[in-house]
Amino acid sequence: MTEKARSLERKFYERAPALVAKDLLGKILVRKVSSKILSGKIVETEAYYGGRDPASRAFKGRMKFNELMFAESGRTFIYMVHANWLLNIVAHLKGEVGAILIRAIEPIQGVEVMVKNRKLENFRNLTNGPGKLTKALAITKELNGVDVTNRKSELTVIEATEEEFEIASSHRIGVRRDLPQELRFFVKCNKFVSRAPKR
Repeated sequence: MTEKARSLERKFYERAPALVAKDLLGKILVRKVSSKILSGKIVETEAYYGGRDPASRAFKGRMKFNELMFAESGRTFIYMVHANWLLNIVAHLKGEVGAILIRAIEPIQGVEVMVKNRKLENFRNLTNGPGKLTKALAITKELNGVDVTNRKSELTVIEATEEEFEIASSHRIGVRRDLPQELRFFVKCNKFVSRAPKR
């Protein structure tokens, strides 16, 4: 499945972050570790913009640590929060700024390796959060800047078999200041989504 499938093209990511975040749902995140392949269906994302977005890493302008958000779309942007690496994929219109946080995946391939990496046997809690999925897939700062549009990369995103699902949205999780629009997107009723919406 993962060896023959094509990675999403760069033009997929060269759009407004909210559109990309929504369209990434249902796609397959693929991590290659030596001869092993770990993969999972993306079920939760958040969109981040540039200077107008108070929750964005780029809110205060271009700096060394966030320069990837200003650069070519389709590359990883990885940073640490509370001792957890967070995986983002740079996505924005040309000349603008943005990235998508991958918040949760539904494990598909290499589950036994993910369990070992997490030191956890509770399948449901394996990848239902941004720090959990990076641990499960052995994603660290070493993969910062990787081109996910290249099928040969250690980290790629590929198309999945067409599947019908309902997309829900909410405000982003864990941010002190947010934009008025809802920029967190998730597959409704999927058990690997990190947090159920408040009723």
